[in-house]
Amino acid sequence: MIIGGMITSFLVLLGYMWKEAHSNRVRHVTLSFPHFPIHWPPLTIFFISDIHRRIVSSRMLEKVKGKADLVVIGGDLAERGVPEARVRENVRRLREVAPVYFVWGNNDDEVDYDLQSVFEEERVHVLKNKAKVWEHGGVPVALIGVGDVSRKEADIDRALEHVPPQSFRILACHNPAIVARLREEQHISLVLSGHTHGGQIRFFSIGLYEKGGLKWQGSTAVLTSNGYGTTGVPLRLGAPAETHLITIVPGKPTPEKKCLSKTGKTM
Repeated sequence: MIIGGMITSFLVLLGYMWKEAHSNRVRHVTLSFPHFPIHWPPLTIFFISDIHRRIVSSRMLEKVKGKADLVVIGGDLAERGVPEARVRENVRRLREVAPVYFVWGNNDDEVDYDLQSVFEEERVHVLKNKAKVWEHGGVPVALIGVGDVSRKEADIDRALEHVPPQSFRILACHNPAIVARLREEQHISLVLSGHTHGGQIRFFSIGLYEKGGLKWQGSTAVLTSNGYGTTGVPLRLGAPAETHLITIVPGKPTPEKKCLSKTGKTM
């Protein structure tokens, strides 16, 4: 009887871990910055990272359509064994939300097809040590993308070469380790990253990596996502799968503990 109870408990735990790994949670985040001009309209980004082997839920994306100005894929869209057709389907679904921007992750070059060609054909904007600058409310906004840190391909200075000095700057990098390379004179307001999966499987708040969330380094907000997919095993514990709908507004810096609104939920 004791053994039967243990087996049942183990199966229940596995079911819970599978559910956490396959949830379609959109965390609604509002971030305020004192140097984001008060006359600008809010800027909203749908951020998704570490998709790996998952198919992005159309139902989830229906909830964010019409709400985002752009989509940022924070790397590891694919890994070894992910078919090209799945990658194409995922980016097509994301492109229905808003224009899609991509930064490379450490697993993306494991596929046996030309991912760069797929991006060109599917109209995905790849940012590898370069920036996309556009006008938002009459003032430039720069989305800066850098290469993978673990492969020593990240070059922030090169990415900033043609970025106007007065622009509001958002840096996308797969690995949050990029934060150690930031300098005050680069004026990065927000960093978007993934890679860690929040530890993916955590026991009593202990994991291989920190759980995803918001931190401040000086005047720079650093948002690290738990990610949408998994690696190794399709299970999670204590670091549920997540995506982010990030709205940027003027105001006092958002405290770390208040970055998530009450609308953050699983769909």
